[in-house]
Amino acid sequence: GHLDIMLNNAGIAITKDFMAVTPEDYDRVLGINLRGAFFGTQAAARVMIAAKRGGVILNMSSINSRMANPSVATYAISKGGLNQVTGTAAVALAPHGIRVCGIGPGTIATPMLSMGFLTNEEQRRMILSRTPAGRLGEASEVAAVAAFLASDDASYMTGQTVYPDGGRMILNYVVPVAEDA
Repeated sequence: GHLDIMLNNAGIAITKDFMAVTPEDYDRVLGINLRGAFFGTQAAARVMIAAKRGGVILNMSSINSRMANPSVATYAISKGGLNQVTGTAAVALAPHGIRVCGIGPGTIATPMLSMGFLTNEEQRRMILSRTPAGRLGEASEVAAVAAFLASDDASYMTGQTVYPDGGRMILNYVVPVAEDA
């Protein structure tokens, strides 16, 4: 009968050379990944404010929000914008007891990964060479971060994006990858 938690998780990615991105590509990715999350946040917040119970809104970002990867430019741009939605909504909604946080996964073994970013063994090895944990993440690991952020254990967290990424964002060099990785 009420809304306590909302997760903005809809997203698409187009892998395309930076100079080949069309206005239609740009509008499609930003429409789903950014516009949808912005207005989804508003809609959830309206229900939460009316109920006067507080709540938690989680936005699914990406490490690409902070990394420049021209082959997924529109995705990266949309996720960078989503981090701003997280921060600005956190400030706007804090007086209503609504927390807003983001989750910015690294390379997670999902269908989106196998259809876009990771289509061959060379790409897989390249990604692993930049991931100190030496493996892809699992969806369950991202879900555990979401469960934590939605829980009372994270009651003093708002406006931040947490990056479950196997150490990828802190690495400024590549690491060797075993042949059987």
